[in-house]
Amino acid sequence: MKAFLKRLEEVDRLQLPKGGYVIGGSGPLAIRGIRDAVDIDVLVKKQVWDALNFQYTPEKNYLCIGSVEIGYEFLNLSPILNEVIDNADIIEGYPFISLKHTILWKKHLNREKDQKDIALIEKYQARSALC
Repeated sequence: MKAFLKRLEEVDRLQLPKGGYVIGGSGPLAIRGIRDAVDIDVLVKKQVWDALNFQYTPEKNYLCIGSVEIGYEFLNLSPILNEVIDNADIIEGYPFISLKHTILWKKHLNREKDQKDIALIEKYQARSALC
C-alpha cells in the first residue's frame, strides 16, 4: 500500500477539485490492502473533464497523464457518475469509489480479472464484518 500511496502524489500534482473526481479501477482495492494497483484510474465530473480537455489532448474518451488515466464517461457508471463521486469513500484524504460501486462496475465488465477482484472484495468484506 505504501507504493500506491506514493503513486497518489501524481493525483495531487493534477490539482483536481475536491468533489470533482473519484479514484476507481483497482485503486479502491489497493488503498484497502486487498491487492496492488499498477496505475491510477480517475473518473471526473463533466466540468472537470471540460477543463482538462482545454489543458490536455485526450485520447478518445480518456486522458493519460503519467500513470494516471482520467475519464469522464465510464460504461455502466456514466449515468450515476455524479452520485458515485459525491458518495466516494475518503481514505487517506483521497476519494475512492465505494466497494459497492466497484462491484457494480466490475460485474458489468465481467473480465477474468474483474471476477477475481469481486471475489477478493467479497472476502475482504466478510473479514471486515467479523471485526
